[in-house]
Amino acid sequence: MELKDIMKQRRITLSLTQQDLAEMAQVGLATKDIERGKGNPALNTVNKILNVLGIEIEYRIRHTV
Repeated sequence: MELKDIMKQRRITLSLTQQDLAEMAQVGLATKDIERGKGNPALNTVNKILNVLGIEIEYRIRHTV
């Protein structure tokens, strides 16, 4: 399952519209594009949305030599 699907499922579980989520996360309607797999949202935007949804994401930066 992709992150966009997890986000959408959690939003629906919480009975939030995309507009509700955008307002609560204080972002534009980027949620629509993210759920459709479109656009290239900033990590900060995704993080704000995930915080509202109660989802934690772990990311690592791999160093190559």
